[in-house]
Amino acid sequence: MLEKKETSIKKGAETAVLVGLVTSAQAKEKVDEYLDELAFLVETAGGKPVYRFTQSLDFPNPKTFVGSGKLAEINDYVKAAEIDMVVFDDELGPSQLRNLEKLLECKVLDRTNLILDIFAKRAQTAHAKTQVELAQYQYLLPRLTRMWTHLERQRGGIGMRGPGETEIETDRRIIRDKISLLKKKLGQIDKQMATQRKNRGKLIRVALVGYTNVGKSTIMNLLSKSDIFAENKLFATLDTTVRKVVIENLPFLLSDTVGFIRKLPHSLVESFKSTLDEVRESDILIHVVDISHPEFEDQIQTVSETLAEIGAGDKPVIMVFNKIDAYQFVEKDADDLSPATKENISLDELMESWMAKENHPCVFISAKTKENYQNYKDLLYKNIREVHAIRYPYNSFLY
Repeated sequence: MLEKKETSIKKGAETAVLVGLVTSAQAKEKVDEYLDELAFLVETAGGKPVYRFTQSLDFPNPKTFVGSGKLAEINDYVKAAEIDMVVFDDELGPSQLRNLEKLLECKVLDRTNLILDIFAKRAQTAHAKTQVELAQYQYLLPRLTRMWTHLERQRGGIGMRGPGETEIETDRRIIRDKISLLKKKLGQIDKQMATQRKNRGKLIRVALVGYTNVGKSTIMNLLSKSDIFAENKLFATLDTTVRKVVIENLPFLLSDTVGFIRKLPHSLVESFKSTLDEVRESDILIHVVDISHPEFEDQIQTVSETLAEIGAGDKPVIMVFNKIDAYQFVEKDADDLSPATKENISLDELMESWMAKENHPCVFISAKTKENYQNYKDLLYKNIREVHAIRYPYNSFLY
């Protein structure tokens, strides 16, 4: 299927074609949703998604991911429209990547590579940069081709190449050495950060978690009265930020962490586990959800699965459903007997249903307009006070 998607990207941006696969495990509707997110990733990286291709297959072609007919269709369009890159929604294997680059004669990326590129641009601190660089090299190692042989020039050539060692083997060895050095560097930074966490005293610690682009940084700015970078792009926040916040007479530490995303590269999860120590060592998690997103329930599941993966699945959680100002409601006609969809459910009905079925305390707010913001502060204060009273019963008289 060929589908045009208009975007308003600045002139001169790299053009991209998106490719997704419909399988027995991934329905057409889900693929369309993933491609919407992939398009947003391309825009966040500075590109311009122009067209989409989807194909129904039982499983990905082991050589070219898509079938030969679909690949010829993609190739014809890439040549005719002078497309800069083709982006696949799933991770490509080393042989698939090589075959596709050879056949399409343009830049070929997968979702993992695209996310790594965005992370590399967003990283600001030495810690984040080291984590991203490590993930990039781990992704690159099995995908090395002769195009990477320039890497040997970064290291002395005399006496360094073994007998009969090929250029590609030299490159692999250099990459492995870099990975080893980066892991050591990351270990040193982790020790420094662990010391910093210990030096913060015994204040209650709260961490903002959630899918990327749900408004965590905006909520952080409201509570801490700080000016943390926030914009309508994926992964606007990459480095963990910690601020001391006081609600009424109760001080606590609030941290804003990197957003999660579906199909998050495993190498990134591994590399950023140290950053997510702020989440693991927190007393309370604030799970921020974009209630205006049509698939917010899937996003909640993604975050919950990632929290379980990093060992934080059993933390006390406050559910904060954000962006109620952007929630779209289409009222059904009185004579319409078709089943209600998410678009036909009013915000009040949605609030009642989630508050009834959710085991965690929850609140619905708009960080942008500050609607219900006081209710959110009251709920947060109540939960922090309960933890504080258990941990420090001797000074519970303060509240």
